[in-house]
Amino acid sequence: MGEAVIQVREIGKCYRVGEREQYLALRDVLTRAFTAPFARRKRIVPEHIWALRGVSLDVQEGEVVGLIGRNGAGKTTLLKLLARITRPTEGYAEVRGRVGSLLEVGTGFHPELTGRENVYLSGAILGMRKTEIDRKFDQIVAFSEVERFLDTALKHYSSGMQMRLAFAVAAHLDPEILLVDEVLAVGDLNFQKKCLGKMEEVSKSHRTIIFVSHQMNQIRRLCQRVVWIDGGRIREAGSAAEVVAAYESAMSAGDIRSAEQGRTANSKAHFVRWEITEPCGDPTHILRALGAVKLKIVIKVNQVVRAGHHGVSLYDHQRQLVWGWAADNVDLAVGTHELCYRFPMLPLRPGPYTWLVSLWESGSQLDAWECLPEMIVNTEHYQHPRDEWSGVLNLPFEFRIRELEGMVTTSHGGTESEHSWQSKDGI
Repeated sequence: MGEAVIQVREIGKCYRVGEREQYLALRDVLTRAFTAPFARRKRIVPEHIWALRGVSLDVQEGEVVGLIGRNGAGKTTLLKLLARITRPTEGYAEVRGRVGSLLEVGTGFHPELTGRENVYLSGAILGMRKTEIDRKFDQIVAFSEVERFLDTALKHYSSGMQMRLAFAVAAHLDPEILLVDEVLAVGDLNFQKKCLGKMEEVSKSHRTIIFVSHQMNQIRRLCQRVVWIDGGRIREAGSAAEVVAAYESAMSAGDIRSAEQGRTANSKAHFVRWEITEPCGDPTHILRALGAVKLKIVIKVNQVVRAGHHGVSLYDHQRQLVWGWAADNVDLAVGTHELCYRFPMLPLRPGPYTWLVSLWESGSQLDAWECLPEMIVNTEHYQHPRDEWSGVLNLPFEFRIRELEGMVTTSHGGTESEHSWQSKDGI
């Protein structure tokens, strides 16, 4: 890392909140003029809201920093202050270097102009010179996949085609500092992967990037450091794995309150809580290490359950089924019971997961519960750096190259050891 190219000190932005003045017709203006001497004026006190306050931050040259937080937390406001789109109410920010911003995909596009003309128009608005656009024009068109329609008016493009072309222009900016605000969700799934690959390429070119996204897997992939903004202030900052895990844990805790309010307890039996008992940790729903895992799910039984059917399944954040199992002839006496599971290992890629447990008797469902909070996997990463090759599992492994002639054995990434796992990129 080099010197700090972005320095933010106690920066804040305050906005005035209030109703717009009502539209008045001519008769309303005349009526108000005649009645004004006799009317008592009500003083209106304007309301102000701090979108951002007291934020201090340093970003080093070549660093990729993620900004996460709820909608309205102040992430976009911070990027607009850094991009000089708006002025701070208090504090200051020093930015050293040419800044490019991908804050709104499609900035400067005109529906009556062709795709070709819009590439030049949007590129100019984003700060690219004509010679620079000429040099990158073929790359932009190839990336957007709209070459066939390049001389067609933009108004005849589908919304997906417009977004692809807009991102292609913005992604080929060549600044020293890049500000990116939730622009990797454009187009279909294949194009989103292409966008993410482009951002990875940019991040490896020693450019400084501040990246805003609600997709935590994207944050984990692209960012070395993450800043969590909550209510206009920095709540936590640090390594991507630690801060993202804390954020996901907090979001899950918030989901508990809303979900439990609408959940009614079954009169015969209902699930109460769950936790990871091994490895021990605090909080008990975060898995931080690979190895044996023990789960405990607590159920309260108010009436005897005979020959019941118990099911359990595990889903990832995209609601894909990862694992499922069921047991028949489950007998439960009145009281509180612990349903315990032991796994030799849960080698799952980092991220949030949901356990779904259920209990049936004589074909009738007694209870089904999506265990809250979600299970957050925050283990060491053993996957391919490219998302399309990383899959669902996160398997530790050993990789060696053995030279047959002469039987000389070498180990890549470290010394050979029975206990040293070498995670290498390669398919």
